[in-house]
Amino acid sequence: MNIVVIVAAVLISLAVGAVAGIIYRKKIAESKLGNAEEEAKRIVNMAKIEAENLKKEEIIKAKEEIMTSRKELDQEIKERRGEVQRQETRLIQREENLDKRSENFEKKERDLDRQFEEIEKQRQDVEKMYSDELDKLQQIAALTKEQAKEVLLQEVEKEITAEKAEMIREAARKAKEESLKNAKEVLTYAVQKCAADHSQETTVSIVPLPSDDMKGRIIGREGRNIKTIETLTGIDLIIDDTPEAVVLSGFDPLRREVAKITLEKLIEDGRIHPAKIEETVEKAKQELADTIKEEGERAALETGVIGLHPDLIKLIGKLKYRTSYGQNVLNHSIEVSNLARIMAEELGLDAKLARRAGLLHDIGKALDHDMEGTHIELGVEVLKKYKENPLVINAVEAHHEDVEPQTLEAVLIQAADAISASRPGARRETLEAYIKRLQDLEAIADSFDGVEKSFAIQAGREVRIIVKPDKISDDQMTILAQDVAKRVESEMEYPGQIKVNVIRETRVVDYAK
Repeated sequence: MNIVVIVAAVLISLAVGAVAGIIYRKKIAESKLGNAEEEAKRIVNMAKIEAENLKKEEIIKAKEEIMTSRKELDQEIKERRGEVQRQETRLIQREENLDKRSENFEKKERDLDRQFEEIEKQRQDVEKMYSDELDKLQQIAALTKEQAKEVLLQEVEKEITAEKAEMIREAARKAKEESLKNAKEVLTYAVQKCAADHSQETTVSIVPLPSDDMKGRIIGREGRNIKTIETLTGIDLIIDDTPEAVVLSGFDPLRREVAKITLEKLIEDGRIHPAKIEETVEKAKQELADTIKEEGERAALETGVIGLHPDLIKLIGKLKYRTSYGQNVLNHSIEVSNLARIMAEELGLDAKLARRAGLLHDIGKALDHDMEGTHIELGVEVLKKYKENPLVINAVEAHHEDVEPQTLEAVLIQAADAISASRPGARRETLEAYIKRLQDLEAIADSFDGVEKSFAIQAGREVRIIVKPDKISDDQMTILAQDVAKRVESEMEYPGQIKVNVIRETRVVDYAK
């Protein structure tokens, strides 16, 4: 009995303990669930706060981007307004020029109207003279009406012929003056808007050295380094007593440039031996090729010439290392292109054709060191090879008057080439050629009778002639100036033009005793 009670008590205790354990675990679970909910709420709140912060940051970034874009847009609008204002200024200037030309044309029209009125008045006077003469002839002379009419017509015809000839001469003179004036205006405007740098022709380049000790390293043991450089580049290295400098001598400017780049790189690197020299020469050649391409592209971009074959661009770039009478050919070509374009625009011609022909007119000079033929023949040949515009080819072929120009643009290329080549400082001559030209100019002037003394001044661009006043009159001075100018044109070669200035003066000397 006791055992049963004990077992029942144990079972009841176990049941009560199980129920209590379940209740306890439930409370623990509920407590954890509450904590989890609170944690979840906290996390949600933190997420909301973080999301709100991110939202604010994004809004701030968006505002900053909007402000940046607005500033850039304002700057772009400002630049475009400036460009529009500049264009408006140019248009206003063109409009003013057109107004001036319109005024000139109106003035000419008024002059012509006045001339027509004068002619009409003269015609009326002639008719009146004719009527009066007819009456007199009929009264005085025993002539028939037809005979008197014939005599009168002969006299009137003589007067009209003389007046007509005078009018023709006057009209021709005015037309010549106007054409010269307009041509000078166009040329002056073109020259003012376009100018290129001038460089002097040279056959040597100087490479500075950090110290004179570097000369021995350049020469190398038994001269092996300097021999390697000279063999690979074809340029002579002159190492003398000149402090901290090496002179590179050679007629080929491209080879001289390769040698200069090579030597500069070797000096910078410090390692100078035959193997390194060969490697550096190859790198210098590649660098020069890249520079030539860049210079060709720059010239095409600067002149606005598009659609050129890549090989033509490289040939244009080679002109950077080619000179003619001391003038850099690439700069000369760019200047001719710009001059021709400006003049073509002023005259209403094809500006694209003019600037393209101007840039390409001396392209043959990039080949004449390596190939037989004149630079014009080589230029025409290479332009035909790359199927260039026939009108451009004609302008290139005609720019030294070897053939007849087919277009007015070709004539502009001749003018632009002459302007660029003859502007002061653009080209130089050897001292002997310069002195001989001055002597020839003075000899031609001295060969005329009545010339007392002549002086070649302004670097040979003007000859000043002093004549004997007892042998040369004022009227004869005009003829003498024309004769001297013709002799100079036929017997001498010179850039630009030479002014012939004839001076006649009478001096009376007396002494007060």
